[in-house]
Amino acid sequence: MMRARLPKIFLLITAVLLGGAVSGRARTMEPEPNPKDVLVYHDGDRVQGRLIEKKDNIIVFQSDRFGQLHVPAAEAVVIPADKPVEPAAGVAAVPAAHSNHAAETAAAHAEAERLSLLERFSPAVLTAKLREFFGPWHGKFAFSNEMVSDTTERTNIGVEMQLQRKWKSDEVQLKGRYDFSETNSVPTTDLVKADGLWRHDFPADRFVLYRPSVEWNRASFNAGVPNDYVQLQQEFGAGLLLIGKPHEKVRVGASENVFDIWNTTPGGTHTGRRVESVFVENELVLPWRMALTQRAVYYYSFATGVDGWENRIELSKKFTETFSTSIRQEMRRYNPDGQTQDYTRLKLLFGLDF
Repeated sequence: MMRARLPKIFLLITAVLLGGAVSGRARTMEPEPNPKDVLVYHDGDRVQGRLIEKKDNIIVFQSDRFGQLHVPAAEAVVIPADKPVEPAAGVAAVPAAHSNHAAETAAAHAEAERLSLLERFSPAVLTAKLREFFGPWHGKFAFSNEMVSDTTERTNIGVEMQLQRKWKSDEVQLKGRYDFSETNSVPTTDLVKADGLWRHDFPADRFVLYRPSVEWNRASFNAGVPNDYVQLQQEFGAGLLLIGKPHEKVRVGASENVFDIWNTTPGGTHTGRRVESVFVENELVLPWRMALTQRAVYYYSFATGVDGWENRIELSKKFTETFSTSIRQEMRRYNPDGQTQDYTRLKLLFGLDF
């Protein structure tokens, strides 16, 4: 089949080459109307028209559709029209002039393509694509990476995704993350976690919530023995909004937690239990585009008398509308499910907000 297609391909290539040669000869005999200048923005948008001047790092461009534009030279580049050189009567055209103009045009085209390629992967463009894909949902894509080589070889990688949507009386959050660490090629953290939140507000500053979470730990040890597990936690709670200012929110409440744990090591078993808890949540909007969030939980099992607690606090800073960084500390001690791993984590993250 491939051999049968080859003659057709050769005929097609020959026709294209002949057509290009004839078209090129026709252009040399009868000059085409001059094309227009093109203003190329760094995000790839293009506007046709005529360059008036470039002065004090400002491009003055007369566009066909939007009138006269004043654009900073750092935000766009102009591709000049490919104007043919018209020789004077009885004098042959000067090839050098045409060559210089062609070189300038080619350089402008190359610069425009380079800017277009860079902007495709800029934070602003990536964020715009995420916003277009997720629609009314807002969120953040964050990542962290560290590779250290001293007395040991250590690698730490973290990737997160957050989605959030609010209505008049309801709020939904979806989060997912993956953390991996190894020392001397031995995994010390291999964790996949996903959690969600649905909260409904009632009059008189009361609310109810449902918070499910799934945690899959493939590098867990208990007293030096492998203890890999999958944990499903469901939290059913109610509470009161103590402070509801636009820049400050404080919530307190109590919850019933249902834990289900599957030990994934050979011969592992499934266990389940119910645990009561109280919690406090803080949301603060700070100056300089900073924000502070915290959620602290105290667990207590009336059935066994075992208690435990968790605390998560995060300080974030937005540099632009699309780029931010945050530092987060997480702690978990004596989780009353009895099998999951305690930890203390401090992490620096960089993210794209959309």
